Amino acid sequence: MKVTDHFKKSDKTLFSIEILPPLKGKSIQSIFNAIDPLMEFKPPFIDVTYHREEFVYKKREGGYLEKISIRKRPGTVGICAAIMNHYKVDAVPHIICGGFSREETENALIDLSFLGIDNVLLLRGDSEKHESHFTPEPGGHAYALDLVEQVVNMNSGTFLDDDLKGVEPTKFCIGVAGYPEKHFEAPNLNTDISFLKKKVDAGAQYIVTQMFYDNQKYFDFVNKCRQVGINVPIIPGLKPISTKKQTAILPKTFFIDIPDDLIQEIEKCKSDDAVKQAGIDWAVTQAKELIKFGVPCLHFYTMGSPENIRKIASQLF
Repeated sequence: MKVTDHFKKSDKTLFSIEILPPLKGKSIQSIFNAIDPLMEFKPPFIDVTYHREEFVYKKREGGYLEKISIRKRPGTVGICAAIMNHYKVDAVPHIICGGFSREETENALIDLSFLGIDNVLLLRGDSEKHESHFTPEPGGHAYALDLVEQVVNMNSGTFLDDDLKGVEPTKFCIGVAGYPEKHFEAPNLNTDISFLKKKVDAGAQYIVTQMFYDNQKYFDFVNKCRQVGINVPIIPGLKPISTKKQTAILPKTFFIDIPDDLIQEIEKCKSDDAVKQAGIDWAVTQAKELIKFGVPCLHFYTMGSPENIRKIASQLF
């Protein structure tokens, strides 16, 4: 079922989660172990992230360095299939621009369609670690907007090979990302929202936000989106803080602010458990206010740590 149909069917705020593929060499059971504690809250869909290749240099005989491409977290498509089979819920794979040509993207989407996957979240993805800015693959997409247009074309039966006959259109529901505190490359929030509107106008059907810790920023973001004619569902993304280190890591990694009140509560904590509880309490307060606002779904970034999400959800659902 399409994500947007789940929203239409429900008269209350839904619960959903996002998981990371395990590191290469781990089994699917590690994924099930992360999801099992959260299934009592009946997520109708589960997002699975995609991680592009990384490059490492290995020293070879003779002293020269060989550049090798590796994927530390492969398996997004297989994990989606396993989730759908094991839990009988929808899976939402993330599709990124980085590392793929248009042909490779089309082939991946065909695989997903054959598996009966109805939803995709389309993202540009990060630049390579050694790059100062994002560089698309030869023949690949530079922006998430390009991905949206490709999927919309496939949904209408238009594939890259225009000589194909009797083409069966795909039926993907398209999600994209939104940034209440703006994408770090955007010059300002209004410009960022104008780019988001282009994706919605091109065919994106719902938005999932970057994590945030100040609900007012989400409310302002939604209001600005509505003012420019973005009327699709906007799902808030939440990630409870669980360690003091995250107060430095999360802003650096995701370009977000953490409110003074939350920082002060965390600084008072004398143990790791106390920090986790402070993060849980803050997330519960956030979630209750968002539910009151009428959000269609609360989307939790688990990052391999389901227990604090379970404690939050048990107070909400």
